[in-house]
Amino acid sequence: MLSQQTIAVIKSTVPALEVHGEAITRHFYQTMFAAHPELLNIFNHANQKQGRQQAALANMVYVAALHIDNLAAIIPAVRQVAHKHRSLGIVPEQYAIVGTYLLQAIKDVLGDAATDEILTAWGDAYQVIADAFIGIEQDMYKKAANQTGGWDGFRNFKVAKKVQESEVITSFYLMPEDGKPIASYQPGQYISIRIQPDGQDFTQIRQYTLSDAPDKPYYRISVKRELGGSDRPGGLISNYLHDHIAEGSLIELSAPAGDFTLDTEVARPVVLVSGGVGLTPMISMLNTLIESNDRRSITFLHASPNGISHAFRDHVNQLSQEHSNLKAYYCYTAPVDSDLENKLVYKQGYMDAAWLRQVIQELDANYYLCGSVAFMRSVYTELLLTGVAEDRIHYEFFGPKASLAAASENV
Repeated sequence: MLSQQTIAVIKSTVPALEVHGEAITRHFYQTMFAAHPELLNIFNHANQKQGRQQAALANMVYVAALHIDNLAAIIPAVRQVAHKHRSLGIVPEQYAIVGTYLLQAIKDVLGDAATDEILTAWGDAYQVIADAFIGIEQDMYKKAANQTGGWDGFRNFKVAKKVQESEVITSFYLMPEDGKPIASYQPGQYISIRIQPDGQDFTQIRQYTLSDAPDKPYYRISVKRELGGSDRPGGLISNYLHDHIAEGSLIELSAPAGDFTLDTEVARPVVLVSGGVGLTPMISMLNTLIESNDRRSITFLHASPNGISHAFRDHVNQLSQEHSNLKAYYCYTAPVDSDLENKLVYKQGYMDAAWLRQVIQELDANYYLCGSVAFMRSVYTELLLTGVAEDRIHYEFFGPKASLAAASENV
């Protein structure tokens, strides 16, 4: 329990964190990795290089300071991150390391402004927050290990099948090497894979959404080859999976995790909205609804450059022909001739409020949204303009957690 004096001191640092937060977290990661390079076996190097991890941590620290007098308000955010930590194998001892270098970074960046009183207050606050993470994560570890087919840490899986779904997306069907049962999961959850590519000094851990309905004898992930560009490097692991992981290869997996899941309890219509490889959780949700003979109205909306890059299109089209409660519509920004000839494009360009009003039959639905940050911010805004209630829109980021709330500020 934090004293009122400690709370007041933490609150007083909010303006400084708003200005210097990312400088603090950049310095924190640099000094921590220099002293503990073994932690590079856990953290996503690409997110580090692009600054996404630093920005996410800075936002988390800022939000914690803002709500330090009501930490219960940040528990949902803590649970989101805890799912990722559990899938990575974060252990309680590592929180002490993080605390040491975070406080040092605050002192180094803020200089004389970081008084002993401020550093003591943040030390106390960090311990309270770390204890919350540790408690939640320990419960998650127990549930993951003790569930039917569950396990602790990482487990070897064999690639039973490798299927090209589009020009850029390939599915990997993964079965346990030991032949024992595997844990079920909720549609929308992900697994972490751990690989050490040839020539790399550290293991690399990445999260991939499970792209089929649960309770199969396999896990399926559908991975986009990230070629990169002038503004970002290519995906080290996505390219390695495409080029070097073949049928019969072994991959280490942690048990399924994640809090972006389909609500199967409320029989409200469902609208699944995706862009690019963001369709993977939507396919899992769609397959789950269809295979459980759920009769609620389902609208499946997907955006892609064209049919060449669009994965699972034939699968979704077949389901829509067989099930009258499912309607599927596609937006292509750069359709090819065959797309236009076969009338596979329902809209050329981007999803906007006018088009969404035409294709969504019932606004009183649960909306699930996944894709690039730019795509989600755009569609999130358009859904609000369409009249969708903000609390009905659920979304998932591939990477460090962020927020789409800023998208609604001018709506």
